[in-house]
Amino acid sequence: MKKQLARYGAIFMTALLLAACGGGERTVSADASAEIPEEILGELDEETLQELVEEPRYVALTFDDGPRRDTTSVLLDGLLERGVPATFFVIGRQIPGNEDLLKRMKAEGHQIGNHTYDHTRLLTAEPDKVVEEIHKTEVLLTELLGEGDYWLRPPYGAIGKTRAALVKTPMIYWTVDPEDWKTLDAAQVTEHVVSHVEPWGIILLHDFYPTSVQAALDIIDQLQAEGYTFVTVEELFRIRGVEPKAGCLYASPDKLRSLS
Repeated sequence: MKKQLARYGAIFMTALLLAACGGGERTVSADASAEIPEEILGELDEETLQELVEEPRYVALTFDDGPRRDTTSVLLDGLLERGVPATFFVIGRQIPGNEDLLKRMKAEGHQIGNHTYDHTRLLTAEPDKVVEEIHKTEVLLTELLGEGDYWLRPPYGAIGKTRAALVKTPMIYWTVDPEDWKTLDAAQVTEHVVSHVEPWGIILLHDFYPTSVQAALDIIDQLQAEGYTFVTVEELFRIRGVEPKAGCLYASPDKLRSLS
């Protein structure tokens, strides 16, 4: 009920659009106050009204480096059980043999993005290599899932101005990174995310590790209990009222990452 009210309240939210993609990190605040018609307010009891006018807390859960047969399957089962959409930035070379997982992601409402073909460091790659790495994965996704906007997450979150100008989609960074690939400890990853997450944030995890999958499901359970609603990255921007621009690297809908 609370999630439905939060989604409804967000319809009345007003926000600023990011005007352009600059070289420095920028923060743009949005007015998240709700202006709800009086005829609706008059029909609600006090408890329901309080939930409706509270600022909704949205967050996006993202996964890099997959798909991987065993771990991604378990994760998708857990997400489906909880009714939670996520965003998967997939590596092109991981797609062959895992086509059914990609089709399942799309069918179950998850967003799918591009994480290059070979997890290449775009910051230092030759421009032709940058285009090739993005294009090869985009072709695979398009052939498998159809035309779409397959947003890019640069490997290591790093890309410079010159190479960013070659990217034809928005690029997504993150606000919370528990370094799950390093710790391989579900409890530690969960604690880090839960203690650092904020509304409109983007959480970085990797569906390549069993400990990360377990952490993701624990994070969902804890944050939902705290009133958070999970959405895809694309939904996060849409709800916030921000139209992301191609070639820009976003840490969140309200913050651009600097491009070296």
